[in-house]
Amino acid sequence: MTGLREEKKRRTRQALIEAALTLFDEQGYDGTTVAEISARARVSPATYFNYFAAKEDVVFADQHLYDEVVDEVFAAAEPGAPVAELVTRTVHALATADAWSFPLDHPLTEVRTRLLAGVPALRAGYLLRNAAVGDRWAEKLYETCAPQLDRVEAAALTGAVLGALEAALRQVPQGHSATEVVLGIVERVVYGFVPKAKD
Repeated sequence: MTGLREEKKRRTRQALIEAALTLFDEQGYDGTTVAEISARARVSPATYFNYFAAKEDVVFADQHLYDEVVDEVFAAAEPGAPVAELVTRTVHALATADAWSFPLDHPLTEVRTRLLAGVPALRAGYLLRNAAVGDRWAEKLYETCAPQLDRVEAAALTGAVLGALEAALRQVPQGHSATEVVLGIVERVVYGFVPKAKD
């Protein structure tokens, strides 16, 4: 019974995220209400607020996954692991994790990216959340890879990678794989910062 209940909750949450992003794309973020999102997902507004505290929170529904994926990668890393390898492994894990509401190449991921770039209220929230992700990632990178890099270098590298990740998602050419574009750009950023080891 518990498994069925959890699956129902997962489906309801997913339906709310899909409904919200679809409506935001169709009629704009400011022009969409929680009542409309709830109606599109075929639940009540009260049910919406069981899952999300405010309208903007549905856009950040997957935010917790960043820390979970980063923690998982670093938990498996050996102390002193090569910096570039560890950073690219983390980005690959983030790009391909099964737990995201939608894959990186999904049209609603593109909608979310546009919202975060174009809606001031969402942009502000994104920058704060992104900074927290970067700080946590940088600290783990420093703890695992010192003395290959110091805290400032770890923060600079993770900041550069997160910036490249966001920029690449906004500029994916039509018909190209977002996953391939993101991983390619991030790898170039990482190995520009940390030289590849010689064979």
